[in-house]
Amino acid sequence: MIAEVAARARENIQKVIVGKDEVIDLALVAILCEGHVLLEDVPGTGKTMLARSIAASMGCSFRRIQFTPDLLPSDVTGINYFNQKLQEFEFRPGPVMAQVVLADEINRATPRTQSALLEAMQERQITVDGVTYPLPRPFLVMATQNPIELEGTFPLPEAQVDRFLLKLPIGYPTEREEHAILLRFERQDPLAELESVTASDELIDMQHQVQEVRVEESVRGYIVDVVRATRDHKDIQLGSSPRGTLALYKCAQALAAIRGREYVLPDDVKLLAPYVLTHRIMISPATRLRGRQLSDVLMDVIDTVPVPVERL
Repeated sequence: MIAEVAARARENIQKVIVGKDEVIDLALVAILCEGHVLLEDVPGTGKTMLARSIAASMGCSFRRIQFTPDLLPSDVTGINYFNQKLQEFEFRPGPVMAQVVLADEINRATPRTQSALLEAMQERQITVDGVTYPLPRPFLVMATQNPIELEGTFPLPEAQVDRFLLKLPIGYPTEREEHAILLRFERQDPLAELESVTASDELIDMQHQVQEVRVEESVRGYIVDVVRATRDHKDIQLGSSPRGTLALYKCAQALAAIRGREYVLPDDVKLLAPYVLTHRIMISPATRLRGRQLSDVLMDVIDTVPVPVERL
């Protein structure tokens, strides 16, 4: 069932997004795990379009928040205002009260406003003037940040970045894909005609089903070994936290379900590790001076951990 819905969703999203099969699948993984996604890439690569297409395909409500330095926490969560007609205070919900929230350029807001959103992501609720309001389910935050233009930004602290389940780059399209984009958007916007392929209730049921995907002891040990190896590598200053171990475990279950399996393979773990762990580790200054990239170091770590094999 999950594989069928995922296939329909992927096909539907690709009516708008050209190519990017792996990125779409990873975004679906995040939804099934009730996690959040940090999209980091240059402007114009389709980050906003991806979020809107996912919301439309999943039958979810969608809101976009443009983060700026003057954005206040109340602009995200909502406010209590005095209704003069009723002579009482009423709660006016903010844009975070949606099922899919796009936090555009999250690193342009002040740390206080960033924290308001990240608290909602973690607790699945907001508190305004002492009253707690639950957020709708399913709830997915897709935050974007531009890795090139850093002037006037407030970089997310490591503890807050760790709240994101996955960090995904979109990347430039190939030459063939870019031609397809021109033809697809030549006369109309395909997003305007996009219909949902599932409903919120069905999506919540699938989130529960994902937890039943089997993870053998050897594969579970492989997940733990990969994460622990990030803490012992000579080029890594800060390794992944146990939250990273749990994230890798859950994502592997979701990816297996999307691919129509009831069990997790080591290949699932290897594919997911760069997206789950890259934003959870820090390389040492000496390694950075040698010109080594974080992604290169992480691939070295993954390559050094023995992969479990089936015994005949």
